[in-house]
Amino acid sequence: MQKAVISATGLFTPEQSISNAELVAAYNAWADSWNAENAEAIAAGELELKTPSSEAFIEKASGIKARFVMDKSGIVDPSRMLPRLPARGDDELSIMAEMAVKAAQDAIKAWGKPASEIGAVICAASNMQRPYPAMAIEVQQALGIEGFAFDMNVACSSATFGIKTAADFVASGSVKAVLMVNPEICSAHLNFKDRDSHFIFGDVATAVIIEAEDQAGPGGWDILGTRLKTSFSNNIRNNFGFLNRAALPTGQNEPTPSDGLSDKMFVQQGRKVFKEVVPMVSEMILDHAAELSLDPHGLKRMWLHQANINMNTLIGKKVLGREPAPEENVIILDNYANTSSAGSIIAFHLKHDGFAPGDVGLICSFGAGYSAGTVFVQKRP
Repeated sequence: MQKAVISATGLFTPEQSISNAELVAAYNAWADSWNAENAEAIAAGELELKTPSSEAFIEKASGIKARFVMDKSGIVDPSRMLPRLPARGDDELSIMAEMAVKAAQDAIKAWGKPASEIGAVICAASNMQRPYPAMAIEVQQALGIEGFAFDMNVACSSATFGIKTAADFVASGSVKAVLMVNPEICSAHLNFKDRDSHFIFGDVATAVIIEAEDQAGPGGWDILGTRLKTSFSNNIRNNFGFLNRAALPTGQNEPTPSDGLSDKMFVQQGRKVFKEVVPMVSEMILDHAAELSLDPHGLKRMWLHQANINMNTLIGKKVLGREPAPEENVIILDNYANTSSAGSIIAFHLKHDGFAPGDVGLICSFGAGYSAGTVFVQKRP
């Protein structure tokens, strides 16, 4: 069996960013308008008053200070509260494929080899903009790659599931190199009118190249082991899909703004997620480390899913057996927010300096499903 190596990573960051102050101003303006429009129903106890958001609330709850987005204007417009992303023609490169291609080009440049040496493309993300043709096949064509390509969705754990899948392809000899991309436009499935979650997500795309050890050059990262876990939970859910149309009432043929689509977007029960996911992920990491005969206290660095700073801090404590130093438990969500599958890869891409050959780190994701993935890596000479 051929060992797999992470040889390069890439990142595409949108040009536009929204600060907490800007997001709060937009939400509060919308909430004030909604309260005024529904004053009588609120006074009668039929509706609840929308309470204002605040920068202090957001940062305490999540650690997030800003987020990059593909379109800022629509999100901070109190009359819209939704990004403006015009549809593209079928003969144009779709927006998610474009993001993925840019991240892939960044990774291929760092790799230093032609894209033609890649044998497979995996697009692993929490939301695809269409069911088919696969985003991965569109990326494959745009980059001039032969072989095969497919999409996969395991929510926030899509990237680690993608790395595992790519490493298995390499180990079996199916291909010599795999490109795994994670384009995420999380702003499009977020309800910006929900005070409890309007601040959570941002947009980004990442890419990882995994190849066989016998063709890998110097540097990069040996994949020491991968492990995946799922456990069904409704505590994080997105009900948007093609069957929504089939559920419309008799006589109604198309969705309307009054259909209440908020229940078809991202929703979560945050307290339950925190209580259930932190121990699940911590135990998974420790068990996997033991299986690989690795001392978890000796990990050089952890690149965890960037969902919530409080979750990451507690997981870091449980794994290391002490308070992690900032350089040991990488946090990038302050500027990027939660970017679903891409979060741990952004952290890995931006903060992998200072490693000597033999040093070990952990890429870990967790999220809706529940799903979780661990990838232990060791710096190569």
